[in-house]
Order: sequence, then structure tokens, then C-alpha cells
Amino acid sequence: MKNRRLAWVVFLGVQVILVQLLGFFPEIVERFYSNGFYPIASSFSRIIVGWIPFSVGDLIYFIVGFMLLVWVVNLFRKLKNWKIILIEMSAAVSVFYFLFHLLWAFNYYRQPLFDKMNIEKEYSDADLLTFTKQMIAQTNSIQIAITDNPNEKVINTLSQSEIFDKSLAGYQKLAERHPFFAYQNASVKKSLISLPLSYMGFSGYLNPFTNEAHVNVRIPMINFPFTACHEMAHQIGYASESEANFIGFLAVTQNENLHFKYAGYSTALRYCIRNWEKRNPTLGRKLWAEINPGVRENFEESVLHWQQYETFVEDGFKIFYDNFLKVNQQEEGLESYSKFLNLLINYSKNNAITF
Repeated sequence: MKNRRLAWVVFLGVQVILVQLLGFFPEIVERFYSNGFYPIASSFSRIIVGWIPFSVGDLIYFIVGFMLLVWVVNLFRKLKNWKIILIEMSAAVSVFYFLFHLLWAFNYYRQPLFDKMNIEKEYSDADLLTFTKQMIAQTNSIQIAITDNPNEKVINTLSQSEIFDKSLAGYQKLAERHPFFAYQNASVKKSLISLPLSYMGFSGYLNPFTNEAHVNVRIPMINFPFTACHEMAHQIGYASESEANFIGFLAVTQNENLHFKYAGYSTALRYCIRNWEKRNPTLGRKLWAEINPGVRENFEESVLHWQQYETFVEDGFKIFYDNFLKVNQQEEGLESYSKFLNLLINYSKNNAITF
């Protein structure tokens, strides 16, 4: 038993080296993992647990978390040899690290969409201005189509379950244009840990072990469709947050439902305005004034929602997740979320994104 644990500890070091080396061979990861093993393994997981109405992954986290706590307590009670304790804990980390990468995380090292779709990586202020005005026009138009009043905020009347069901339609239409974004075997669920997620500042997450996409049920409903489609993008193997935002936008705006379109265009617009606040605050304020009052109210409502969960817990998790992303091929860390504008703006130059 001791030799087996030592083997896992040694294997942990080997894994870390191999994973880092994979970063130099994205084409191999793309071919043999992201388009080879992963689609089969992830589809199997979703078929097995997708029909279950609650989150199996969250339940497993509860059980494993409790068992881990008991295991650690017993380990420190029974063992006084720190070397043995470190071996036990390192072996457990090694197993986790292996399953995490095998079932999901190798996707961090796949070929970037910039290369796969021949999209330019940078954009100019002029490009951003053109795109921002386009997003303002689209968001304002849809807001009026829903409310018949530019001063009235949008209230999403769809239930969370209806949003999960309707999310598939956008992906089906998107796959007609880009087959590599095809989505099958749905497994999108309400998270059982939505309150902790709120305090951590997360709208949703993908469980890498069960391949269930989770949405925080406490987030504003106008954002719910975009978050669901974002997490579904992770499910089909796109680990990068910027790429998941990009695919989520395409899927949600391809949907015929106006609440889905509003979620997509308003999200992109919010990122554009934030970008202008850094680049040119004066112009940013002028662009903000062009947005319908009802849309601005939705934005302000979302800000107030997240402010109620701001604590040191969120700050701590942001630091952790920022470094986690940087370790996993996303050099910008949390800023990588906003990098989807690089994809979207340059994609829009050759592809119509108004539907």
C-alpha cells in the first residue's frame, strides 16, 4: 500500500511535467484529445447523469468534501510521522490531478479559436467604436421590442427550466454555420451551491468530473440565458473563458427568443462600455448616454445584485481563480473573460452577428 502511494506521488511530478509540455503541442491536443477522447467521454458522462433533475456533481462535492474532512482529521490523529502524512496527501492530490486533466482540463491546451477560425487577435479603437455602436443599436432595438418602452427595464419572464430547454436551439442553429460548435446530450442544471457561488462571485461553473453545466440560480434572470450558454460552451470542450464567452454569445444571439438575444447583446455591450471606461472615459460616458434608460437600469440592477455579495471571500477566490487561469494557459487571468471582445469584434468583420 505504501509503495502504491509513493508511486502516485512520483506520478504527480511526471503529470505536471507532461501537462506543461502539452502547451507546446496544441495541434496534438486538438486532434487526439479535444476532437478524439474528450467528446466521447463527455457525452458518456452527460448521458449517464443528464436526465437526473438535480446536480449529481454538487452532491458528489458535498459527500467527498465531508469524507475528505473526516479523512484529514483521522490522518492527523493516527499519524505522527509528517512524511507519511505528506505522502498520503500528495497521493490524493495526484489522483485528483489525473482525473481533472483526463476528464476535462487538457482542453486548456488545445488549439486557440483565433487560429482555428483564422480570426485576428487585436483590434483598434475604431473597430471597438464601430462594434460598440452596433451593440447599442441591437440592444436598444431588442429592449424596445420586448417592453415597447425605451425607459422600461427588461424582465425575463422565462423560467430557469425553460431557459435550459431553449438553450439547445441556439446551439443547433450555430452548428449549421460552425459544425465544431455542435452540442448534444444536454446536462445543464441549477447549482445546489448557488449561495456560496454568489459570495465567490461566480455565475456558474462546469463540473469537470460529471460534465454537468451549472448555473447560479441567484443571478439576475436577464443574464441567465448567457450564463447557461457560456457553461455549455465549456461542456463541448472550450476551456478558455474568452472562448466560452464568444461561443456563448453566438449561441444565445442565434436563438429566436428575444430574451436570449437581449442577454447576448447586452452582455457584449456591457463589456464594450467597461473597455471604454479604461480607454477613453469621456467617450465612454457619451456612449453610455446613447443606451436606452431601460437597458441602463438593467445594468445598474445587475451591479447592485453583485454588490450585496461582496466580501473578503470573493476577493480571496478571485485571487485564487486568477492564478488558476494563468497556470492553465490563460495569461490574462480573470481579464481573459473580456478578451472575448478580441474574438467577437474581429469575427464580426467577416461574419454578420445581427440576426
